[in-house]
Amino acid sequence: MNNLASTTAIILARPPMTQRRFVVLDRDGTIIVERQYLSSPDQVGLLPGAGAGLRAMRDLGLGLVIVTNQSAVGRGFFDMARLEEIHGRLRELLLIDGVELDGIYVCPHTPEDGCDCRKPLPGLLIQASRELGFDPAHALVIGDKPCDIELGQAVGATTLLVRTGYGAEHEAARSVMPDYVAEDLVEAAKFVPRWIASGTSGCRGEGNCE
Repeated sequence: MNNLASTTAIILARPPMTQRRFVVLDRDGTIIVERQYLSSPDQVGLLPGAGAGLRAMRDLGLGLVIVTNQSAVGRGFFDMARLEEIHGRLRELLLIDGVELDGIYVCPHTPEDGCDCRKPLPGLLIQASRELGFDPAHALVIGDKPCDIELGQAVGATTLLVRTGYGAEHEAARSVMPDYVAEDLVEAAKFVPRWIASGTSGCRGEGNCE
């Protein structure tokens, strides 16, 4: 490890771009502050540096897509209309930093529903890759939880654990084995040019990438 049921999707208008490379991101604890069952747009807050990190990735020509489990919908805590309001607020905050997302893909199911879209299962990521026109094995998957890293591993993507959210805790417990670890999205963005230049897998297996 180096430092450094049915499917529901919310898609932002953007034409598919074949061969464009994508960064696939978790939402809570990766881009925004982790809150248990975040249920109001007023609770949405970007993590420090998240906008700058994503803008740096965007400036490199990468697509940005969020894949997120939101079982609060399936548990009846709020509905999809409220979730769209939450994501509307997230998009507003990112736009302030000059960041536009290509899509937000949501699994609204509970673990007991047996769907194929709840991370770490790859249903949503595969759907995103088909609709947005990218190879999931050439993606960079970033998150703070084992299900994010396992999602990337399921499709052969490069994986990066951020220490924000629950990331530092999982790193310390060695409960997940990502290809890379970064303090936050700002540090992750500094790794991205090397990942792009290397093709698919960055300097995975070649020692420290710092």
